[in-house]
Amino acid sequence: MGAVVLLDPARLDRPDTTIRHQPFPFMVAHGQLPDEMRADLDRDFPRYASAGFFPYEPADCGASVNALIEGLTSPEFARAIGKRLGIEELDRYPTLVTLCRMLNKRHGTIHTDSRSKIATALLYLNGQWPDTSAGCLRFLHSMDDIDAMVMPELIPLYGEFAVFKRCDNSFHGHLPYEGERRVIQVAWLTSEEEKLRKTRRGKFSRAFKKVFGGLDRKFGASRGRNAAHRD
Repeated sequence: MGAVVLLDPARLDRPDTTIRHQPFPFMVAHGQLPDEMRADLDRDFPRYASAGFFPYEPADCGASVNALIEGLTSPEFARAIGKRLGIEELDRYPTLVTLCRMLNKRHGTIHTDSRSKIATALLYLNGQWPDTSAGCLRFLHSMDDIDAMVMPELIPLYGEFAVFKRCDNSFHGHLPYEGERRVIQVAWLTSEEEKLRKTRRGKFSRAFKKVFGGLDRKFGASRGRNAAHRD
């Protein structure tokens, strides 16, 4: 990877970055990854066999993705996010990393994230996106209106980054989409106990998908798809 800086907190200060504190604190930052790393990150992203979010396992990923996750979960990056969103000492909270390569149409329903999360970040790695709103991240004013957008939806293209503080009104979601949609999600959690609980659940879900995903391919069943991670 040479001297290329994969992730730099200073890029969060680009002039086209959006930071808002109402109706809940969030930031949307563009161009957070260097163009010259596209091929490496594409090659090194895990090739999961089924849809949904999977707990991060370094062995699943190549060197560039592991290096990117190391940067995303670093204390320096957490402090940079916390400073911009008004979250004190975000770096003191444990992190949980999950990755998604594919979605099915049941993903993306409006939610706020669980109370065990302090903040959630999403870094997208898709080289292109179809001419559709499906699968595009929306921050919302309402739990029951996918069109009540706080700002224009975020197309999940390479280097697009979104992070928000978990609040009772941190509504977000996207229109149903089925297909490849690569994203790395980092959540800062309230405790190590919550991290352990979520990690165990994620590993169980992964094992479930591995078994029943094979049955899906063999028999055309939908059981494995219904085990996709949600929180």
